[in-house]
Amino acid sequence: MPTIRDQPPDSDGFPEKIDLYQTHSCFPYRFCAVLADITPVILTYNEAANIGRSLERLAWARDVVVVDSGSTDETLAIVARFSNVRTVHRPFDTHAQQWRFAVGETGVATDWVLRLDADYMMEPALRDEIAALAPAADLAAYEIAFSYCIDGRPLRASLYPPLPVLFRRGRARFEQDGHTEKLRIDGPVGRLNNRLLHDDRKSLERWLQSQVRYQASEAEKLTMRSWSELGWADRLRCTRVLGPPAVALHCLLLKGLVFDGKAGLLYTAQRVAADLILSMHLLRLDLERAGIGKSSG
Repeated sequence: MPTIRDQPPDSDGFPEKIDLYQTHSCFPYRFCAVLADITPVILTYNEAANIGRSLERLAWARDVVVVDSGSTDETLAIVARFSNVRTVHRPFDTHAQQWRFAVGETGVATDWVLRLDADYMMEPALRDEIAALAPAADLAAYEIAFSYCIDGRPLRASLYPPLPVLFRRGRARFEQDGHTEKLRIDGPVGRLNNRLLHDDRKSLERWLQSQVRYQASEAEKLTMRSWSELGWADRLRCTRVLGPPAVALHCLLLKGLVFDGKAGLLYTAQRVAADLILSMHLLRLDLERAGIGKSSG
């Protein structure tokens, strides 16, 4: 049976049209009752560097929903090549609102939703584990851990937490949390053994631009919370100076990323840079609020 890579590619390496029902080696999984009751949902905005690799790994799904917020790169052209994927367009306002729309207003008909970012990659072992599940009636979600990748190379560890990625429709709600959303689960949560790959291939420049926006929202969130509401990591960040060195030591020594060579050093540098940007935003807010206080006095 031919696979995707047996079809003639176009200039960007993807076939002109991918009919997954007929050509992909995962075709037998179409008849698995568990997988047939799951709809993968993905949000996209200029994800040409990632979306094709993610969708290739979802050939088992009868229906994949992509909610795009105005991509101007090749994202939509790549998505259109997958016969089991449908695209819905919605302008972006917040992550929580976008996810509420994606799950509740796009015609998802299955009991279960697999909530993915465009840079999440499902490997065969995780697919097979999900296919073998027999969830109890009261189980609301499954939590999945991640292997963080740098240019396709999985690191031994990261700061990326496990997330409830697979959940029952109607048993979860999205809440805005800083720059992103948090999924609140109503009921028991199980834990899967296999991991998703987090493998973002977008440029470093794009990552830095995103962090400037993300950390501005995080700074606003942190300054609105009391000390008692913060975990130890956020308390260090709120000192304005201890966050970046603490992240460096945590990644390199406690997580052992010093042994992952340049990939581990790059990941650590990214996390330190994110905390430095957060510190700058916090200090900017301090100065702005001090100025307001002086002018009002």
